[in-house]
Parts: sequence; structure tokens; C-alpha cells
Amino acid sequence: MQTEPKKASPQEKSRSSGGLLRAWKEKLKAWRECCEAHPDLFTLNIQAGVRKLAGRIRAVAGKLRRLSAQKKAYKFPESEHRAAQLFLFLIGSLPRRGAQLREKLLRRRKWHIDHGGKRRALLDRFRLHPAVFLSGALAVAALAVALSLYTVGVTVQYDGISLGAVANRRTVTAAVAELEEITRTTLNDADYAVDADLLQSQRHLVARKELETGEEFRDRLCGQLGLVAYGYVLYIDGEPIAATPHSDALDELLEQMKTGYITPNTVDCYFKEAVEIRQEYIDASYMTNLGYIAQRLNDTKQDEVTYTVKSGDAWSEIAENNDMSNKELLALNPGYDINNIHIGDVLTVTRAVPYLTIVDVERQNYVKDIPYKIKYKNDSSMYEGDYKVISAGKYGKADVTANVTYINGGETDREVVASVTRIKPVAEQRLRGTKKRPTWMPTGNFQWPCSGGITSDFGYRDTGIPGASTYHEGIDISDSYGTPICASDGGTVSYAGWMSGYGYLVIIDHGNGYETYYGHNSSLLVSEGEHVFQGQQIACMGSTGISSGDHCHFGVMKNGTFVNPLNYLS
Repeated sequence: MQTEPKKASPQEKSRSSGGLLRAWKEKLKAWRECCEAHPDLFTLNIQAGVRKLAGRIRAVAGKLRRLSAQKKAYKFPESEHRAAQLFLFLIGSLPRRGAQLREKLLRRRKWHIDHGGKRRALLDRFRLHPAVFLSGALAVAALAVALSLYTVGVTVQYDGISLGAVANRRTVTAAVAELEEITRTTLNDADYAVDADLLQSQRHLVARKELETGEEFRDRLCGQLGLVAYGYVLYIDGEPIAATPHSDALDELLEQMKTGYITPNTVDCYFKEAVEIRQEYIDASYMTNLGYIAQRLNDTKQDEVTYTVKSGDAWSEIAENNDMSNKELLALNPGYDINNIHIGDVLTVTRAVPYLTIVDVERQNYVKDIPYKIKYKNDSSMYEGDYKVISAGKYGKADVTANVTYINGGETDREVVASVTRIKPVAEQRLRGTKKRPTWMPTGNFQWPCSGGITSDFGYRDTGIPGASTYHEGIDISDSYGTPICASDGGTVSYAGWMSGYGYLVIIDHGNGYETYYGHNSSLLVSEGEHVFQGQQIACMGSTGISSGDHCHFGVMKNGTFVNPLNYLS
């Protein structure tokens, strides 16, 4: 009696499969180590595996061919392989499926033969006259043409003015909402809204070619309202200046403005300000013609501003207070010496300028003088600060290539690109004094001769005092009787005594083209020919001569001409 084999429990299967897995892992590990130790053996194993796989594929293909051949020979092959069984099933089903399809087609053909005659008889009963068919065809064609040319749309009016036709009211609502948002943003008006009572719409048949898009209707409504406009806006340093609806018009205008400054030597021409053209919505008041825009760009942004120099002012301080460099302030005030400005000088600190500053850079070639050096030789017979030229210096010559910058036609900078010396300069030889200068020698600066306030300025006047001059050649400084009068600078007393309307007068010659006058004194403390130093008392204040009270008449004569003392006092 044959007994059935005992089935393995799940635990035994698990232990068996686990042992098998470990065995495979050990084999794989040993195979990997062998391949690493013997690379050639690894290649041989791969080639052997490929040959083995190809052999299996050829064996399966051979079995399939044999099964097919047996089927064609009306044999009944058998196989226990599932793939082979499926293949045999499909091959065996093909004749049966073909017979079913042929039977279905024959039944359908027979049905059409039986019912075809009845359908033709029914159509013959309702056969139409050709005229009716033609009329119907024409009607359909006419309807198609009408529908292609006309449609049902909505015409819109604002305050009685027609704005055209659109497809539907939704288009109107969307365009109005979009325009309101644009207007609020452009005009910075959060409460703006289109007056709905003035906006009317009506639905009826309209020509398709007259229909407008939502954008076209929005632009029409925008133009009717007149609050904002869409165009090309010119910005200068972030500020909107003007706008135009014409494309490229502003670019052409800006290029025309540069043309007047461009020369054959121009290497670059541009605007100093940040110039930008934006295509956007803008307040309608900015929209204007090109002629006005050109005029606006040539108008000035600010008027000229001047500053009157006061006591204690310095050139650098005035420039700094007006956000300029010393060079920029000098460009506004040519002819001034930045190291020697006087009280009462009127300086231009802001000049009227156009909206656009055109910078033109030109490449120039010219011959330039090369300054000569000065060589000194000490001379003990001359005072300190005195010099004497032994042999004059001579300027050299150089060929210079420079980039010259002009702003609105005026030169502001010159950058030398290359310079080649043609003639070398010749140094000048000078004697320099080393002898100690006496205290009475002039310093070149004038100090106030006395304390007090100014009671009469330099220039024309009408005092009402008989005999007084109508043109005052100095200033009057008033204080109490006996106030000390001091030398404004060192020099030699050229006159000390009574002189007509001056009363008791002292004149000091400073030896540098300047003389100072001190009049109406009560008494004199120096005599003619005496040397005096700066700040030395020379007289006492009084009211001698033609005078209405105690004061000092102080005058400054430069090269024989009286000048305003306020321009020299420090």
C-alpha cells in the first residue's frame, strides 16, 4: 500500500526557504570574490551565461514550431507547459471564430435584402417637387448668409454719446470694471467709479463687422471720460513730464535735441538725467503735442539764485552749503579767485537749467603749453617773501589728445588721453630773499582800523551836510571820542596832518600798490615818513573837518583809485 508523502508545515517551509536563501547568498558571495580575483574568469562566465540563455530561447522556439507543424498535420499535440497550452488553445479557436463571423455577415446581408424594397416605396410616396426643394435650399442659404453678416449684440451709450456695439453685457461690465481700476491706480483716487446712470445699453441685431472687443470698447469709454489716457510717457529722473499717443515720436524728439550739440569730433552724446519712455496709462493732462513737449524740455526747472559774501565766508564753505564742489561753483562764477573773495561779492549758486542736460564728449587734438619749473637761489640782501627773476622761464610745447566734455554747450571737463612733448620747458631762475622782514612791512591783508558801527557806506550818498561829498570814497565807522585808530596793515606814513574836509588825516603807503586813509581824527600819534606795523595805534577818533559826529573815515586806494574797503577787510 502506497502512502502519500507528508506535507511540510509553514514553519518548516520558512526554515527550508531561509536556508535556501542563505545558500544562494553564500554562492553569490563566493562567485563575486572569484570574479574580483580573476577578471578573465568573470568575462568567461558572462559569455557562458549568454550562450546558455540563447540555447534556451532556441529550444523554446523549436518546440513552438513543432507544435504548429503537428497542428497543420492534424495531429493532436499535448504539453504540460502552460504557455504551450495557451498557444494551442488560441490556434484551435481560430476556425470556430471564423465560422461565427461568416454566419453573422450572411444574416445581416439577408436582412438588408428583405427590407430594402419597403424603404424605397415609402420614400416614393413623399417625393417633393424640384421647385419646393430649390426654394428650401435658397432659404437655407439666405439664412446662412444673414447669420454670417449679422448677430444679436449690445449697443452702448455714455451720456448720450454712442460708444459702439459689443457682443454682450458681460463685455461692458468687465470693461467698465477694468477702466475703473486703471483710473483709481493712475489718479490715486480710491473712490473713483464710472457713473452708471449715464451708461446705457440696448440689445438688438447688429452687423458683425461693427462689433468691438472689450479692449476697444474700454478705450472708447476712456476717451469719452477724458480722465486718463494710454500712450507713451516721458520720464526724467522718475518724474513724468509729458505724453503722446504716437509711437517712436519721443525717441525722435530726443535724438533731434542731441543733434544740435553733435560735431564731427563727437565720440559720445547723452543725457545727464535718467530718461525713460514708458507705455502706460497716464493722467490725461500730460497728453499733448510734440511741439509743446519740445518747448517744455527746453524750459528751465529753476531760476537763478545768488549769494552775497559776508564776513567770515570762505569759498569752500559756500560751495559745500549749496551741494557743490569748488570747481562747480567756479564754473558758475568765472573770473573769481577762490582764495580771495571779499565781503559784498555776489556769487551765483544756482543757475536756471533746462529739464534735460545734454552731455557731449568730443575728441580734440591741440598743442598745449608745458609749464616751466622755478629754481630758487637764496639772497641775504633781500627781505623774506621778496623774489627777483634772474632768467625768465620758457614754456614747452606738447601735442595733446583729450576727451573734452561739454554740458549744454559749456565745457566742464577735459581728460587728457595722450600727450607727446615737442619742446621741453626751460626752468626760471629766481633770487629768494632770506633777510628778516621788519614788522612794518605789509602783510597783504587789511584789518578793521577801529571798533564801532558803519554809519555811511562806500559810493553815492546824500548826507545833507554842507560841503560833504556826494560820492563817498570810503566808509565811516562811528564810536566814542578818543577811540584808538590803528594801522590796517604795515607800511610807511606818507601823510600826517590837516587836509581840508578830512580834518586831521593819516595816509599809510603799504608799498604794494595800496594806500589807506584815516580821517576826522582828534589827534595824531605818528608823523610823515614813520614806519608803522599792522595794529599799531596811529591816531584818536574825533570829528574834525567836515563831520557831523565822532567817527573814522576809512578809505582804501588801489593803484590810485579808491575801492570799497568792505571787499578787503577781514
